[in-house]
This record gives sequence, structure tokens and C-alpha cells, in this order.
Amino acid sequence: MRIGMLQPKELYKVDWISQLPDDILVDNILSSFLSVEEAARTSVLSSRWINLWKYTTRLKLDGDEQLAKLRQQCMSRRKLIESEERKYVRRVNRVLRSHEALALKEFRIRFALIITDHASLTRWLEFAFARRVESLEFDLLDSQYRFPEKLVSTSLVDFKSLRSLIFRNVHVSNGPIEFFLRNCPLLEKLIVCYSSELSNLRVCGSSSSSLVLKHLEIVRCNGIKSIVVSAPSLTYFKAATYDRLLLENIPMLVEVDVNRTDDDVSLRVLFSALSCCSQLERLRLTLLSEEQNEVLSKLPQLRNLKTLVVTYILQGSESLARLADLISASPCLEKFVLECEWGFFRKKDSQVKDVAINRHHHHLKVVKFCGYRGGHIRDLEFIEYILENCLVLEKLIIEPSASKNNTIEMEQSARTNAKHQLESRVPPHIELVILQVYLGFN
Repeated sequence: MRIGMLQPKELYKVDWISQLPDDILVDNILSSFLSVEEAARTSVLSSRWINLWKYTTRLKLDGDEQLAKLRQQCMSRRKLIESEERKYVRRVNRVLRSHEALALKEFRIRFALIITDHASLTRWLEFAFARRVESLEFDLLDSQYRFPEKLVSTSLVDFKSLRSLIFRNVHVSNGPIEFFLRNCPLLEKLIVCYSSELSNLRVCGSSSSSLVLKHLEIVRCNGIKSIVVSAPSLTYFKAATYDRLLLENIPMLVEVDVNRTDDDVSLRVLFSALSCCSQLERLRLTLLSEEQNEVLSKLPQLRNLKTLVVTYILQGSESLARLADLISASPCLEKFVLECEWGFFRKKDSQVKDVAINRHHHHLKVVKFCGYRGGHIRDLEFIEYILENCLVLEKLIIEPSASKNNTIEMEQSARTNAKHQLESRVPPHIELVILQVYLGFN
């Protein structure tokens, strides 16, 4: 059809999309922008589209988001939950039986209820691996499903196409993970969450080649005792508290997110490992407070760190001195965020003031304090320390403390108290921002 032969009004009547080649429709419209169900429904647009969805290279098989609320609200209605599980399994099986593409760019399973049909889960994995999947995500909930080692130990499948692997609530052991690391030369992202099978994990390449891994997360894996990481391309690393963490040959590491107990030994070991990372710019620390008020021993310095976020799980006896030491260990720090959360076993707040600390910070420009309560000595001491020691501070951001049980009146009271306490303390050349409290009502 020649466009020049059409009148302007006729141009709007032409179905330009249906005139695109099949490969353009499948790869750029059906695969990239639509879910499997939406792609299948496009068959009503044209008889030519009836089977095109079967060749989509991205299968995103997500359960209904409302199912998470169903699980929270209706655990006593077990039959209803089991019915939703069966519906989801049948739906996925039906899609896979109809699917005809020879290769997959993405295969994603996300379901907010427990799947007890483990045989189907294994078949879904086999389906994805047989089609040389590039991105695989299994995101289950409270699953007892264990990754079958036979899928890698006896398989004739070529895993060299795999670029991203995400297992959440899939109990996978060291063997399969280390197999993927050795046999997937393109693997750039690895995430394992809530696996009880990992123990002493080595994230290292083979003797003949190093890893190209860029993103690594190993969290909520309660059985794990140690991790050894050697990945020259790694830029992001997230891990929980482990007895032994050895980082070597990670020159490109830019961002780290770790959980630690707030004790001298644990923090010194962590900072010693990270001090060798010359590119490290962002660090997030989640610290479980210990019963101690002493100043930290001098920590190894993170000389290029620009942003430090500390989430403190408080017990009531924390010392400002320890935060000062964490900030001082990063001489080029430009942004510091303190997020205060109360631990489950909360102790009585300590009302003993810290000894005055003077440690000037020459680059810190932005400080954010989340969980400010104002009526407690620790909060005001921290603000006073920041104002006195951050010589180039430009902005102080305060997010007053609130919980889901707060009323709108309590929210306004928290903001009013913060404003009353801080406006007179903050010099006019520093911008003071007091945020609205998000209460999280459903």
C-alpha cells in the first residue's frame, strides 16, 4: 500500500500495526509490553494475530497481586487458598503447552500463595532451561520446594545463554549455584533469597575464566556460614550477617548493602574487606544494636565512599559516639542517612548523655534523619553533633517517627514538635526540610 495514494482521512483508517512483520510484532510489542494473558487477548484484533502470542519470548506468569492480601486475611479459609493455587498451576501449564517459541529471553514465575505441586514447578524449570532462557526468576512464597540437583547434574541442556538468575523461596544448595557460576559465562545477575540449603558458598569463576557477574544478592539464607566472593566485574553486592565474608578481586564494586551486628569485631572485619574496594561509593548498613555504649575502635577507612545509609535496629541504649565513628571512617562522605527502627525487644531508653565528640567532616553536605522522635536525648544530640561538625552542610532532612497505629493528629504533632525543636537550632544557611509522615494506611 502506497501512503502517498491515500487521502489524509483514510490514513487514520489503516491498520498500520497489523502490517508489521511477525518478528517485529512478537519481539517489540507482544513480548516487551504485554503480559502473556494480554498478548493472547490480542487475537481478537486480527485473525493473523491468533497464534502470534505463542511465539512471545518473554513469559511473565505473575499471580494476581490480590492473592497476597488473601493469604494475610484468610488463612483460616484453606480451601479457598488451595483453589487459587490450583487455578494458577493450571493457567501456567496451559500457557506452556501452547507456547511454541524455541528460545526465551525471560521466564518469570511470581505467586503470592504456597504452591504444593512441586512436580509442576520442576517441569516449569525444565521448560525454561530447554529453551535456553536468558533471564529466569522463580519468586514463590514460604515454599518448601527444593531445587532438584538432577536438573544440572544430569542435564544435557546448554546453560550458556543464562544472564540473570533469581530464586526467592527456592531452597537451592551450593552445588547448583556454583554450577551456574562455572557454566554460565554470560551470567551478570544472581539473587538468592530465603534458601535454607546454602552453607559455605563460593562465588568464584573457574580456573579457565573469571566471572562477568555484576549484581549479587545472598540474603535471608539462614543456613549459610560463609561466603567467598571473587568477581572482577561485580558492581553491586547485598548480603546478610555471616560468620565469614571474604571479598577478593572485586575492583569494580560500587555499592554494598549488608546486615551486621553492631560490635567492634564485626564492623572492623567488614570495613577491612571493603577498604580494598577503591571504587566503592555507596554503602548501606543495617545494624542490630548491642548492649554497649563504648566508642568504636578506629575503623579502616573507605576513602571514596560518597553515600552512607545506616539503618539502626534500636534497643534503647545506643551511643552517638558509634555513629560518629562510622561517619569518620568515610573522609569523603557527602550524604549520610540515619534510619532508626525499634527492635522487637525494646529496652528502656537510656537518658545518659554521651560525652561531647568533636570530629569535623569536611565534605558532608546532606544529612537525613528518619525516625526522629524529638523527645529523646539521642535525637537532639545527633542533630547537634551534625550541626557542629559538618562544616559544609547544606541540607538537613527530618522524617518524624510514626507507625501504622498513629492517627493524623499524632502525625501533625510529630511534625510540629520537630519544627519547634529544630528551627531555632539550624542556622539560616542550612536548608531544613521536615517531611510529611507516611502512615501506611491500607
